[in-house]
Amino acid sequence: MLTLDDYKFKLKNLSAKFDDCCRAFDEDKMKARQAELDELQQSPDLYSNPKRAAEINAEAKYLSDKLAELNGYRVGLDDLSTLIELVEMEEDDSYLGEIEETLTSLSEKIEELHLETLLKGEYDKHNAILMLQAGAGGTEAQDWVSMLYRMYRMYAEKNGFALEELDLLPGDVAGIKSVSFMVSGVNAYGYLKAEKGVHRLVRISPFDANARRQTSFASLDVMPEIENDNSIVIKPEELKIDTYRSGGAGGQHVNKTDSAVRITHLPTGIVVQCQNERSQIQNRETAMKMLTSKLVELREREALEKANTIKGEIKKIEWGSQIRSYVFQPYTMVKDHRTGFETGDVQSVMDGNLTGFINEYLRKS
Repeated sequence: MLTLDDYKFKLKNLSAKFDDCCRAFDEDKMKARQAELDELQQSPDLYSNPKRAAEINAEAKYLSDKLAELNGYRVGLDDLSTLIELVEMEEDDSYLGEIEETLTSLSEKIEELHLETLLKGEYDKHNAILMLQAGAGGTEAQDWVSMLYRMYRMYAEKNGFALEELDLLPGDVAGIKSVSFMVSGVNAYGYLKAEKGVHRLVRISPFDANARRQTSFASLDVMPEIENDNSIVIKPEELKIDTYRSGGAGGQHVNKTDSAVRITHLPTGIVVQCQNERSQIQNRETAMKMLTSKLVELREREALEKANTIKGEIKKIEWGSQIRSYVFQPYTMVKDHRTGFETGDVQSVMDGNLTGFINEYLRKS
């Protein structure tokens, strides 16, 4: 078991890391902004613009929760320091187990806080729009897309994010050809942008009568949800809007009206579509958000100084392009090719425990 000196040394380093986190968040600036938002919330005209009111309330809640979180960690570190001093004074080793447990818990939480300070990109705090598409591999690749979709749904659930399906095209035999969905929550894009790229699966195919090993690929595109960007001007004459009937079980209304919307931006050739909502108007609004996000994405990619901020490099959905390999056969392993980080627990990753890979990428990026 570690000695008191070891615990004091660890606590000192942990306190230093926490102080760095507080400086990165700039508590004084957060408190000043919180005071401004409090005044806005007291205004009688707040709800004359419901959308603006929702943004103000959401930001106020985030600041309140974050300041309370920082203060909680500060109190925890102070209490632990006091406990160590008392144990040292009374020479009572019976509390060493409690000290170690508390120190481990605080270390894990402050490490997560430290990773959050790395999310300082222009769009990191935004919601994320993800689009999965099957690549080389046929039915096997379409089944792989459905597995990845399940993985991200579970990841969102376990990390407190909300997930909303925007559009889904089922496979001919099994699985999913393509699916678009939105992950909502603080720093959703900041965390999930690390997942952008080609994902490779190696396994014994359940669709092969000879039980041969197959390799499948799926592409994941990640972009921030951007609602208000005045620098992006979309002219009505530049849009081609098609409507069609939604797929899936739906209901009496969904499958009997042309509620699904597909928008083509003629100058760039960008195509977005949405069929999740019951109303054509709602689907069109969501599709326009997606189009705005893609146009911002295109603008950032064309700017050399921000070429890798949002989009990164586009690769073919095939051999040599993958960012991560999930190998079920001949052994069980997942490896991220950008960081070299790997784990032998494929099932854990498929159940939504992607935190290790995401955190490793954030540390090295």
